[in-house]
Amino acid sequence: MILETERLILRPWTEDDAEPLYEYAKDPRVGPSAGWLPHVDVDESRQVIRDILTSEETYAVVLKSTGEPVGSIGLMIGNRANLEISANEGEIGYWIAVPYWGQGLIPEGVREVIRHAFADLGLSRLWCGYFDGNKQSRRVQEKCGFLYHHTINDVPVPLLREVRIEHVSSMSKAQWDKSAGK
Repeated sequence: MILETERLILRPWTEDDAEPLYEYAKDPRVGPSAGWLPHVDVDESRQVIRDILTSEETYAVVLKSTGEPVGSIGLMIGNRANLEISANEGEIGYWIAVPYWGQGLIPEGVREVIRHAFADLGLSRLWCGYFDGNKQSRRVQEKCGFLYHHTINDVPVPLLREVRIEHVSSMSKAQWDKSAGK
């Protein structure tokens, strides 16, 4: 599936995206805040595309102006989510390359994934989390209409061999309907 916004194309990842993925995912400001290590080479990025980013409902965030993937948004439904949620609920995760921080691109993409989740897939609720201290991720959730729900202490982050505090927000379809004027 391909989704579009004013400035973005959200499309499946391909192995051809390995080089641009590596260029952005090697930056230590990106992965660790989301719970993964910076990529060490293009081969690792290619493997991440094969093993993780080609999952159903995971999208490369591609700039319409350049055709370049600069981030990722994933919608994990039911038991595919990191949180314990029901089969008709989803969890949204995202990241964007440092040069594109602060441009409103991820909120723009997340809003389209929210629309897709509720309008096309018929989900009843969406969840989103961020690790303590990740103010940018918290701000994305606020801009997109998610409301704080709860905090989880001692969340294992296996790739970084640590535990963190995660703040979780949610949005029901009814809330989205109301905000979308439906």
